This record gives sequence, structure tokens and C-alpha cells, in this order.
Amino acid sequence: MAQHVPLSRVIGSYIFGILQACIRFLFRLIYGAKGESMPPITDPILLESASSLARKIRNQELSSVQVMESFIRRIKEVNPILNCVVDERYDQALQEAADADKLIKSGQHTVEELAKQKPFLGVPITTKDCISVKGMLHTAGLYDRREVRGSKDADAMALMRKAGAIPIALTNVSEVCMWWESNNTVHGRTRNAYDTNRIVGGSSGGEGCIQSAAASAFGLGSDIGGSIRMPAFFNGIFGHKPSKLVVSNVGQFPAPFSDEQNSFLGLGPMSRFAEDLRPMLRIMSGEKADLLNLDKEVDLSKMKFFYQESDGGARLVSSVDPDLQKAMQRVVRHLSEKFGSKQVERIQLPLFRQSAAIWFANMRDDSGHGFAYQLGNLEHDINTYWELFKWLFGASKHTFIGLSTAIMDSAQCKHGSPKYDHMVRKRNDLRAELQRLLGDNGVLIYPTHPTVAPYHNEPVTRPLNFAYTGIVNVLGFPATAVPLGKGSEGLPLGVQVIANFNEDRLCLAVAEELERAFGGWTRPQVRV
Repeated sequence: MAQHVPLSRVIGSYIFGILQACIRFLFRLIYGAKGESMPPITDPILLESASSLARKIRNQELSSVQVMESFIRRIKEVNPILNCVVDERYDQALQEAADADKLIKSGQHTVEELAKQKPFLGVPITTKDCISVKGMLHTAGLYDRREVRGSKDADAMALMRKAGAIPIALTNVSEVCMWWESNNTVHGRTRNAYDTNRIVGGSSGGEGCIQSAAASAFGLGSDIGGSIRMPAFFNGIFGHKPSKLVVSNVGQFPAPFSDEQNSFLGLGPMSRFAEDLRPMLRIMSGEKADLLNLDKEVDLSKMKFFYQESDGGARLVSSVDPDLQKAMQRVVRHLSEKFGSKQVERIQLPLFRQSAAIWFANMRDDSGHGFAYQLGNLEHDINTYWELFKWLFGASKHTFIGLSTAIMDSAQCKHGSPKYDHMVRKRNDLRAELQRLLGDNGVLIYPTHPTVAPYHNEPVTRPLNFAYTGIVNVLGFPATAVPLGKGSEGLPLGVQVIANFNEDRLCLAVAEELERAFGGWTRPQVRV
């Protein structure tokens, strides 16, 4: 049955749409044509997946030192344009690469033993500046932490190192990782490789950017409101937010304030190639990997594919771009033709319209701390209004959006209030509805974001668009961002694939299928 839409909402959406179109026109006038172009890729090593590089290194078709040198050269080529890398350990990485080559040549282990014990031996890896890497910066984009360095590896990075991966560089984030453009007063702003006038997303924006530019083999991100999936989408790569509490969050700054917030946060893999996600997730999950049954075969012909084309028209959230609507239609058509139209079903879950309100409320906890405390380096609440006044005169060490987010956060409902309880119930209702729908063989295909990558600073005018990803965090489900080529503006398109708890393998199998069908990561100009 069609739902009645109040006239006030129709009028409000119409006015908001007109306002957004005017703002977009203004930003186009300000920025003009596309920004700087990327140097073409001239080294074929940069076009390999991390899994392929690992196989070739084990089989001595390539040396780890060769691979490391290729990615170091590429970072030095693109970083002056993109500003995605904020710290490096090139010398140490080259020495560790030489040690990996020495181990392989020693014959101490067979190729099969190395594949099992150290599946990514000798492959360079990057991660964002909020996931601790021993000896590297650990600022989370916060000025007060500009000199802080990691005392040890985060749990997820330690596991990747144990599997043979070699950290090579650290990538940029938004201030304290709570905004969806990567810009801060420590390292500045990161620019999109497809159009440097556009954002890379946040908070794993530098990580999405370095991979899209073919300057990293693979990397780690973290996601509490879409911080893996939005950058993956804006940069045209794959990114996976795991099921809740499967991957350890130890080593992430800022740390969650409560057990429930900890369940919303997920460290996960980011890569240009879908084949890398599964082995990365298996490693990062550590002792909990068995919960995910990642080695269990997925028969796509027996799956149910549900799709929802938009959030249903939430207030102050942009309408889904026509290019993204067409991309969704192409996905639906492909799945229907290959697996049968009975396997594919369009749905409309009304509670998605309240995604932003549900996310904000569920992020509240009984610690009494909010975003102002995070901006105070988890030591004290900053005076956001005083800092905002200082910002007007260029005297604050915080970003405008960081301060605005803190003010918006303080205006939300309190933990334990009637509104909080109401929104928790709505979250639970939506979670239960999706669990019944998806079961153990279904996925939901949903927009990752309603628009392609906006211009720099444009997200300030549409702050609630993150709700497309944020709702998945408070539900706790796994979700994979899948690239689907480029649209009419030359920017990446994509969808996210959502599954039930611990059914991550379904998301990953669908991602692999869509990569085969639509090509996955769109490479920059290649000249080899």
C-alpha cells in the first residue's frame, strides 16, 4: 500500500532541493573546471592487487623491494597534488622488504607454507592517522596531538604485520575522525584523484585517496558513521565495515566511550580489488574469524537480493543523484538477468527516513562526554563557542566543521531521555525487520551516499547525507562499498551491500560479482 506523504514534507523537500541546486551551481562557479590531473601510471606493478603481489613475491617473480620502491615512487609523484600521506617510514619499510626477500630466498619455508603463515609477506600497506602504527604519527587530525606517535601497533595492524604486510605510510583524516571531509589544522586538506576540486570523504579519506591513485596496495580504515564506506565510494574503491565486535578496535583514537559505541565502530579493509577484502578480513578478525565462515562457499544463485533506491525522502538529506539511480538500476538488471528476477526484490523500509536521528541518539552514552571532549584530546571539554569566536579571527587550532559538529552534538538528546529511549526502540525495530528480511542468504543493496563526491567545503551545506552509511553502524550489520565505474561528472559511482550479522561473506561475494560485471576500480591514466 502506498504511504501518505504529508504536504509539508513534499513542500519542504522541494525547497531543500532547490536550495541544494543553487548551492551546487555556486560551487561550480567558484571551482570552475576540474583540478590538476594525476601523473599517468607507468609501472605495471601498481596495477596489481595486494593478493597478486603477495603471490608473485612468494614465487620470486617480483621482489618485495621492487614492489616497495614502486609504491614509494608513486606516493612521491601524487602526494604533492593530493596531500593524502601525512607520515612515512620508507627506509624502515625497504629494510623490512629486504628481510622478506631474504626469508623467501632462504628456503626455510615452502611457497605453500608462506601462503598459509604469511599470506601478505612483503606487500606494502597503509592506514589512516587514527589507527596506531608503532613510531608513526597518531594525531587523528587534532592539533593538540600533532607530536604524538604510536607506542605500539593497533591490534588490526599488528595482525596484518604478522601476516607479512609492511606499513609504508600514514594517511590523512578529518579532525578527530568525525566528519566526512578529510581536512584538519595539522595536515591540511586531501584532494580527490578524479577531480582535485572534490572531497575524498572522511574520516578514512586519505586512505581512499591513496589507493584510488594507485599509490598503495591496500589499507586499513575505521568506520563509525561511514568512515570506510564513504571514502571508498568517493574514491572508487572497495571498503568493508565488518559485523559488530568482530575486529578489535584497540589502537583507534578516539576510543569509544562505551561498550555500545564500541559496537558501532568497525576497523576494516580498504582495497582497489575485491579479492583482497576476504583475506584481509580473515586476518584482521584474529581469533573471531571463525564466526564469519569466510571459507564457506557462497552460491549467489540461491541468494535473495533486496534493494532500496533511496532513504524515502528524509528531511535535509539530498535526493539521490540521477547517475546513482541509473547505477542502481544497472545492478538490479544484471542480478535479475543472471540469477532470475524472482531473486531480486525492491523494498522500502520507512524507518530509513529517520536514519540521522536514530544515529545521533544512539551515539549518546552515559559517560557524559561528547564531541567537545574528543576535541579536548579526551582530557577536557573545549569551550566550543569561545573557540568558534577565535576561529573567526584565525586564532583557533580547530576546524570550523569540528566546532560546528561539537555544537550540533551538544544539542542532541541526552542518554536515558524519553527521546533517546524512543530512538533506541526504532533502531531495534529496524534491526529486527532487517534480520527477518535478510536471514542467512540475503543482502540489501542500498546507496552508499545520495550524491557523488561534492566540492570541498560543500558538505557543510548538506551535513546529514552521511545518514545513508551511519544507520548501518548503529544496526551493527556488515556492509561493503562497491564501485560501479564513473558517472557523467567523471566521478565514481557505487552502492553498498548490507548483510545480516556475521554474514560478511555474502557482502564480499556480491562485491566480487559486481566487480566482474562492472569493472570495479577505474584506473587513472595508464602509460606502460
